[in-house]
Amino acid sequence: MKFIGVDFGWTSGASGLCCLILQGDQLKIETITTVLEMDAILDRIDEWISPDAPGLIAVDAPTIINNQTGMRLPDKLTHKHFGRYHAGCYPANLNLGFSDRTVGFGNSLTARNFHHAPTIQSQELGRYQIEVFPHPATINLFGLNKILKYKKGRIAERKIELNKLRNYIIDILPKLEPALQIDPLDEIPVIPHQITGKELKAIEDKLDSLICAYVAAHWWYWGEAKNMVLGNIDSGYIVIPQK
Repeated sequence: MKFIGVDFGWTSGASGLCCLILQGDQLKIETITTVLEMDAILDRIDEWISPDAPGLIAVDAPTIINNQTGMRLPDKLTHKHFGRYHAGCYPANLNLGFSDRTVGFGNSLTARNFHHAPTIQSQELGRYQIEVFPHPATINLFGLNKILKYKKGRIAERKIELNKLRNYIIDILPKLEPALQIDPLDEIPVIPHQITGKELKAIEDKLDSLICAYVAAHWWYWGEAKNMVLGNIDSGYIVIPQK
């Protein structure tokens, strides 16, 4: 079973992609990369998961939007459950410019028979897609009292926070079930001492995609026993792991 995390570029720019494969009780990293065009993202997915093979794709983007204005139910619920951690979602509605792109990406996955899975039978093979959100995922997986603020601010400050994320991935995910096998360590992007904002963003996208892929595996492995689902198939939904 393969699990692909997509840190999707909502409007433009590169998307982070990570592919994990479950071998026994261990998750192995097959690929971590960034891809610019949507068609290229779909090409990679087709390459990694053949049309008759099972897989689960976790997308950090609102792939179901049915409300014309305001906020979706799952977005509201992230603020309710994770607002105190600074982990609430941006609002998504059909009047916002990114909606055609993000919903279109979900539709492209559905056309490939990756069906939305706001409910799932744990460890049942199939072709699934879910929406995820890395910030609340890291709160629960790593036991944080606030999000790691690596997305905004000065490069030096963002680099410190992104290094924390990298260290949590290396230190904690191998101890969870399913366990992430990290060998060699250089598969996890290293953050150099001297780095530009563009280079930092690329590493951020890769690490976020790894979190997305791990959430996909956690959802498939445990189902509702150790995950929470905010929203539903009509309003949109976000899957968040619980330890």
